[in-house]
Amino acid sequence: MEKKNKKVVVAMSGGVDSAVAAALLKRAGFEVVGVFIKFWAEKDKSGCIKNRCCSPESERRARLTAEKLKIPFYVLNFEKEFKKKVVDYFLKNSKIGLTPNPCVVCNKEIKFGLLFKKAISLNADYIATGHYARLKDGKLLKAKDKNKDQSYFLWKLNQKVLKKTLFPIGDYLKPEIRSLAKKFRLPVNGLPESQEICFIQTSISDFLIKHLKLKPGQIVDSKAKVLGGHQGLAFYTIGQRKGIGLAGGPYYVLDKDMKKNNLIVTRNEKDLYKKEMSFRKASWILGQEPKLPLKVMAKIRYRHKPGSAILKKDKVIFSNPQRAVTPGQSVVFYKGQELLGGAIIEK
Repeated sequence: MEKKNKKVVVAMSGGVDSAVAAALLKRAGFEVVGVFIKFWAEKDKSGCIKNRCCSPESERRARLTAEKLKIPFYVLNFEKEFKKKVVDYFLKNSKIGLTPNPCVVCNKEIKFGLLFKKAISLNADYIATGHYARLKDGKLLKAKDKNKDQSYFLWKLNQKVLKKTLFPIGDYLKPEIRSLAKKFRLPVNGLPESQEICFIQTSISDFLIKHLKLKPGQIVDSKAKVLGGHQGLAFYTIGQRKGIGLAGGPYYVLDKDMKKNNLIVTRNEKDLYKKEMSFRKASWILGQEPKLPLKVMAKIRYRHKPGSAILKKDKVIFSNPQRAVTPGQSVVFYKGQELLGGAIIEK
C-alpha cells in the first residue's frame, strides 16, 4: 500500500468489502480503476439473472460506488469462461461423488486469472480485491479479522500474481470496514453478508437435479446391509446427517461407493473421525514444496478449526482425529499466520 501514483484495477462486486478496498486505495494515492465482472448465471422465467455476485443490482451499486469515488468503471463479461472453468468443474466433480470447492477455482481462474491478465493488458501495476487476507514479502498471511479470514480460498495463487496483488482490507476488522463505508459515504453501507455458492440460488440439490442425470442406488451400512435407497450420490456429502431419509436415526454419511453406487452410512458419529488423509494437486504459495515432513496447522473446510498435523509428501497425519474429511474439498496448510499452500483432499 506504500507505492503511490501506481495504477490498480479493483474487482468491485457491489459489496461493502470491495467498495471500501477501492476507497482505501484512492485515499492512499493510487490511480484506481473499478471493474465489475459478469459471471455465468441462470435466468428465471422473467429473464432475471440469478447470481447475486453479478446481478443488475450488484452492478448498479458498484457503478454508484465508482461514481462516488470519481474513478473509471468497466464491466467485463466472463460468463462463458466462468461457466466452463467454475460451474462445469463443480458439476463434473459432483457427478463423480466429490464435494468440490468452486470458490477456490474461481479465485485462481477468474479473479486472479482472467482479471489479472486483463489488468496487465491495461498497463495496471496491481490488481486488488476485497478479500480478507494479507501479504508480506511474498508470503500470504491470514487476515487480522480471524472470523472473516479468506486465505483458505487463495491457496492456488502463485508469486507471479501475488507480486502484483493488493488486499487493502486485510488489516481491518469487519466492523471497521462497515464504519469506513459509512465514513466514505459509499452506497453499499448496511448490505447483508453472502456466504453460499454465488451461482446457486435455491439449494445445491435443486441445482444438481436440473443439470445432472443422477442414478438412484442403495443406502447401506459399513457391513453392506441394505437400509434404504438414495436418489443420487451427488446429493450427499461426508458427515451429512439431515436429508438421508432413513427412520430410526440419526444416521451420518460415512462414505460413497461409486462403483456399486452405494451410499454408506453409520449411526456412530465417532466413525466420521479420521487421523490420516491423502491429497493431490498440491500448490505452494512460495512456488516450491516446503521441506518435509513438517509440523503444520491443517484446515479441511472453510469453517473448520485448523488441526495440528504432520505434513508429508502426499498425506497429512493429524495429532487428533478430524471429523468428516471430505474428498474434493481443499486442505490448506498454515505455519503460524502464513499460508504455505494447499491441495485437494483425495481420501
